[in-house]
Amino acid sequence: MTFKQMTAAEVSKKVINKTDLFIFDVRNESDFNDWKIEGRNFEFLNIPYFDLLDGVEEILDQIPANKEILVVCAKEGSSVMVAEMLSEAGLDVFYLKGGMKAWSEHLEPVRIGELTNGAGIYQFVRLGKGCLSYMVVSNGEAAVIDSTRMIDAYLDFADDIGVKITHVLDTHLHADHISGGRRIAEETNAAYWLPPKDAAEVTFEYQPLESGKVITIGHTAIDIQALYSPGHTIGSTSFVVDQKYLLSGDILFIDSIGRPDLAGLAEDWVGDLRETLYTRYKELSEELIVLPSHFMIIDELNEDGSVAKKLGTLFAENHGLNIADETEFRELVTGNLPPQPNAYQEIRETNMGKIEPDDDKQREMEIGPNRCAVR
Repeated sequence: MTFKQMTAAEVSKKVINKTDLFIFDVRNESDFNDWKIEGRNFEFLNIPYFDLLDGVEEILDQIPANKEILVVCAKEGSSVMVAEMLSEAGLDVFYLKGGMKAWSEHLEPVRIGELTNGAGIYQFVRLGKGCLSYMVVSNGEAAVIDSTRMIDAYLDFADDIGVKITHVLDTHLHADHISGGRRIAEETNAAYWLPPKDAAEVTFEYQPLESGKVITIGHTAIDIQALYSPGHTIGSTSFVVDQKYLLSGDILFIDSIGRPDLAGLAEDWVGDLRETLYTRYKELSEELIVLPSHFMIIDELNEDGSVAKKLGTLFAENHGLNIADETEFRELVTGNLPPQPNAYQEIRETNMGKIEPDDDKQREMEIGPNRCAVR
């Protein structure tokens, strides 16, 4: 039998298309339990590679013969060896090219919808990390919002569709992943925008994002209007795009709400979070389509792989938007905080420009799921 490689892009298509897949993950049990590839029709077996050094004969009865089999490890090497052993035992199998490292870094672009005069908005879905970033396109120009550190995905996509990136924005100072915003701005000579209340300690120049600020993309009125919406951070800023979309950053997700503690100020910021969700967002049109900067679970994906839902629907269905008693809200938020993201302080310092870790270090800092939501 044979063993072949499967790319992160191919796995992404299987997630979006709800394809059956059997994943044989050979990482340590703790790493698997903390973070794994998720799909609606995926099955899993986790046996550490070191338990397979004497062969795979004893575990063959745990592997189905009627499904595609994907062997996964951290960086690829162990999965190649296990895939070869399974192949020699008579199975057709795949290994994940680049391992979980590649899975964490893959971005899947999805066209969200039309804007005025034929313009459009794209969502870049980072399935392996739960991060969502955006490109707003109009008349040959583009704005990139909440980009990841994998900047080539945006630069290459802009080239492919024939647009020039003129603005780069971050809704807040990120603590769970390293922003590529400043580097994209440097590569393209674009303006880089940050909320000033989050930028007090940054070491570089930026354009201040303030409430009421309108950034126009192209020559048509595709306005990205900044809406001050603190709570996740003190400077968190949402964007209303073309009066159709609400880019909510890490304030509001499809199935949860943002956490207010990544600067150690949960008790101080939980009131800001409630005011943003229950007052500022209540004043907006319920027809706005919410586009968050993260998703938590695979069930938040729509049929086309996008993560989006009307604001009115979230006010009806999202538990975090339906807690009338303020004390109960405070207790829910501060009492249900997940573990801090890996290396979040170092990530914040990197996004401030205070430290400049190399690529391998940045990859290590980001390993694991995002943890930006209240559970």
